[in-house]
Order: sequence, then C-alpha cells, then structure tokens
Amino acid sequence: MAIEPGDEVSIEYVGRFEDGSVFDTSRLDVAQAEGLLDAQDADPRDYAPLAFTVGAGDIIEGLDEALVGMEEGEEATITVPTEKAYGEADDAKVREYDPETFEAMVGKAPEVGLHVEAENGLHGDVTAVRDDAVAVDFNHELAGRTLVFDVEVVDVR
Repeated sequence: MAIEPGDEVSIEYVGRFEDGSVFDTSRLDVAQAEGLLDAQDADPRDYAPLAFTVGAGDIIEGLDEALVGMEEGEEATITVPTEKAYGEADDAKVREYDPETFEAMVGKAPEVGLHVEAENGLHGDVTAVRDDAVAVDFNHELAGRTLVFDVEVVDVR
C-alpha cells in the first residue's frame, strides 16, 4: 500500500550533509559509528524509528513530500533542498548584544558556541564575542543547507 497524506508512518533514517557527514540518525549503530552519542551527549535509548503523520507538518516539507507513494519496506535516498528543509539563513536573525546585557540575560559569560534560549522560545548560538558586542545566531542550525536522507519505511498505518 503506497503512503498517502494522513497515513501514520515510522521510518528509520540517516540525515547527511552533501559532503556525506552525518548530522542526525534514528539508528544507534550509525550514531555510534559517527560519534554522535559523544558529540550530542545523547542517550542510546533515544535512537528508534521516527513515527509521524504524513502531511501533518511534523517533519520538514521535502522529506514529507518524498515519502508519499513509498511503501512499507522501501528504501530511498532523498535530497531535500534548502527551501524545503529549514530555509535560507537570514542575517536578520543574527542579533548583537552588549556583553554586560548578554551576561545579565543569560546568567553566563559569553563564549563562542554557547547555546542560549531566549524568553520568546527562540534558540540561538553565540557566534562571536568582541569587547563591544556578542553576536547570537537565531537561525535554525540546519538553515541554508541541502540535506540528504537515507530512509527506510518501517511501518505504514
């Protein structure tokens, strides 16, 4: 039975950048081989098939659309362009703060790579620290990237 919008599905996946490096996966063996467990300080129990409703907006648009027509047990490599993934990086989402103001808001000294959550729920990463300013990028970490997914449809309901 071919997948249609509204179907509940489970997939195993490996998400890669165009250069082949893995950024996410549902497969524990791949996460271990790629060093994702150490890098993300993740729990091995977090690795399991991803379950969602096709067409409900639960996953990125390009992957959601590509699954329509696939069948249980089918495998495919799906390339998702930037505009159907997390969009282009937007310079307007990079904000600068006075270092003292930043430290008062966050409760930590600014350092490049620090992940912060704003009161409005946005997440960002400190990308630059200067004497006069702290730059925080609130773009999604995968914005501006073409993504490649190796998927296996595990279940269709």
